[in-house]
Amino acid sequence: MQLPDGFTAIPPGKIAAIATILEMTAPPADREPLSGEANWRFERVAAPDPAWYEALYRRVGGNHLWYSRLAMPGDDLAATIRHPDLAIHALTVDGSPEGLVELDFREEGACELVFFGVTETLIGTRAARFMMGRAIAAAFARPIQRLWLHTNTMDHPRAMAFYRRSGFTPVRQMVEIADDPRLTGLFAPDAAPHLPIFAKG
Repeated sequence: MQLPDGFTAIPPGKIAAIATILEMTAPPADREPLSGEANWRFERVAAPDPAWYEALYRRVGGNHLWYSRLAMPGDDLAATIRHPDLAIHALTVDGSPEGLVELDFREEGACELVFFGVTETLIGTRAARFMMGRAIAAAFARPIQRLWLHTNTMDHPRAMAFYRRSGFTPVRQMVEIADDPRLTGLFAPDAAPHLPIFAKG
């Protein structure tokens, strides 16, 4: 569907964002992975527990209204995050999970960086750069020709610049519209207060 030029009304009860697809076809050759703090550990989590995953997913993505995994029935969520071609990694700080990386290899020759982020306490600490270097290395350790992700305007305001500095190139944009997860019960009404709620009348 082609959207017309000008303003397009968003129905009450919905949220809308502009999503940008970014990709890289080879790991950046001009940089080494950033060294981390002594108490940081970046590790793959084999057969993650759904409750553990959901708690970390909420802590990392709650302020940006990450909702897609929360909307899945429990059995579907468990099957997805334990799929052999989906790799969940966590950044732990003194043993506490504080960062999430999800790599999806289910498309032949490609990897999607489905989720990437750190908790609020780690923003501005170089933890995201530390994780990204390891995420890119883990992705290209497999025989892929493309690593891609999508971000949108509900993500951190510096997300786009961070992904571009990491070596990703924007290739496509879309308008993303969904039910507001604060109105469907997935988040409390006061979540992400910087994003307005327009409830149905």
